[in-house]
Amino acid sequence: MLAGLVLVALAAYGGWRMLGERHAAKPAGRAAGGPPQSVSATTIGTGDIHVTLTGLGTVTPLDTVTVRTQINGQLQSLGFTEGQLVHRNQFLAQIDPRPYLVALEQAQGTLAHDQGLLAQAQADSARYQLLSRQNSIAQQQAQDELFLIKQYQGTVVTDQGAIDSAKLNLTYCHIVSPVDGRVGIRLVDPGNYVQTSDTTGLFVVTQLQPISVLFTLPEDDVDAVQQQMQGRTLPVMAYDRADAKQIATGTLATTDNQIDNTTGTVELRAIFPNTDNALFPQQFVNAHLLLKTLAGVVVAPQAAVQHGAPGDFVYLLKPNNTVAVQVVKTGPAEGDRVQITQGLKPGDKVATDGLDRLRDGSRIVVAGAQKKQKGQKGGATPAPTQPAAP
Repeated sequence: MLAGLVLVALAAYGGWRMLGERHAAKPAGRAAGGPPQSVSATTIGTGDIHVTLTGLGTVTPLDTVTVRTQINGQLQSLGFTEGQLVHRNQFLAQIDPRPYLVALEQAQGTLAHDQGLLAQAQADSARYQLLSRQNSIAQQQAQDELFLIKQYQGTVVTDQGAIDSAKLNLTYCHIVSPVDGRVGIRLVDPGNYVQTSDTTGLFVVTQLQPISVLFTLPEDDVDAVQQQMQGRTLPVMAYDRADAKQIATGTLATTDNQIDNTTGTVELRAIFPNTDNALFPQQFVNAHLLLKTLAGVVVAPQAAVQHGAPGDFVYLLKPNNTVAVQVVKTGPAEGDRVQITQGLKPGDKVATDGLDRLRDGSRIVVAGAQKKQKGQKGGATPAPTQPAAP
């Protein structure tokens, strides 16, 4: 009886092992004999991939000038409206010039007086020199007259400087725009007495065309940017702060000369024509720097690429309506597309939807083909579903 029980136990164990092996031999997930899985698929093709670096930036004018008075006086009038676009040397404000006109007249009078003294000394010196040669006067008297002429000449030069200073002050009374740009909200109203010691200024003029964007990139990207800048002009696209809409297109002007150790980033400046004034000073934007374009490379939808133990892989459609796990190597990505550097070739078909229910060897049916078959059975022939563009 004991031997019989041992034989029965061995037979049961052997049967259990055989059933387990048969079950393991079947494909994971849905059995090969089960219903096929419905998936969406696309055909691998070629295309261009734009290698782009993105950084958060701020719209920064090339010139922002706070216009302050260079003389003391009453602000009489303003020659602009707030927010107006102005040009360089355009009249903007007038300070009362009358005190400086009086100062100019006084300086001119002093100059005339001293010029008369100089002329008198020169005439006296000529007579003294003649008398000195005749030994009619002392030699020292003739030399003193020459020294007096030099003193008057210095005084005349000083008087001319006072006149030039008065004329310069009159120029300062007539304030013009230092740059082409837009005038902001006025900081002082006409009628106020303004002084050179005032710190607020009168108004601010900001250059808008062209305008720049300062943005940052990680220090790991510095080498790639420097290499691509050699003999090339790199385009930069400015997007809104949500990174959804392109605002303007410009070019990369320069990179900073050092890396910020606190953030590990480097600052770059891009220049934009801004002819439509789409960029506004101090506006936050997302700067997209186009490094290079990979032309005619193998591309696939990013939805088709999975990540797992073997690395990056796709489900490759086979002619027998099954899928196989295909390990791939990827390159740069753009939008919903990614470059495939190894593992796929143009013309291959990969699954893009329903991937969570697939395993290596799973039977599948493409959703578009399934709809077409149903349409043929019903008598109607709908247009075939085209695969998504790579």
